[in-house]
Amino acid sequence: MKEIIIAPSILSADFSNLEKEIRAIDDGGCDWVHVDVMDGQFVPPITIGDNIVKAIRPHTAKVMDVHLMVQNPDRQVEAFAKAGADIITVHQEACIHLERTLQSIREAGCKAGVSLNPGTPVSTLASVMHCVDLVLLMSVNPGYGGQSYIHAVTDKIAQARRMLDDAGSSAWLEVDGGVNATTIAEVVGAGATAVVAGSAVYNKPDYAAAMAELRTLAASA
Repeated sequence: MKEIIIAPSILSADFSNLEKEIRAIDDGGCDWVHVDVMDGQFVPPITIGDNIVKAIRPHTAKVMDVHLMVQNPDRQVEAFAKAGADIITVHQEACIHLERTLQSIREAGCKAGVSLNPGTPVSTLASVMHCVDLVLLMSVNPGYGGQSYIHAVTDKIAQARRMLDDAGSSAWLEVDGGVNATTIAEVVGAGATAVVAGSAVYNKPDYAAAMAELRTLAASA
């Protein structure tokens, strides 16, 4: 049986009652709370900042998995670390000095993650494997929730899995975008150890049942 980390994205939550939405996924059995931060530059939308992370931190003891889809992420690392992030993930495409950025995340007391857009080769991470705690593969083009899974990313998941295993890395391999009851077995079967699920959880009437279904399907992959 494969253990998989379920990280619901609050991008799909009801922002008018965020405390309730956080508590609901926590009580429903999530492993992490995934926070999508968008600045209107790296991706078109603007979502939330470190002040929201600080506000929701007291309402869950689960891992706060913060995904920075922003330009100049170095400027944001300290603020999100102080706000209560446990993992901070930056985009390879947004970092001029990726190794330095990842090290700065660790120095701030957080786990360091790096994300790749669908069109960015996994090979670009070869030189930073020594300072990565999480690899996040986007399986949709970032910016909007509710998109369909890009099946071409499945081969990238398998490639990243081989790269991490060959490096002896214990980093999580996370997949974000279009992961639902139909696609999770494909994602986990290729080697993912964590999945972001936004609409697959928050668009269902019973969050706990939605996450339980994802776990069952992942276990059979």
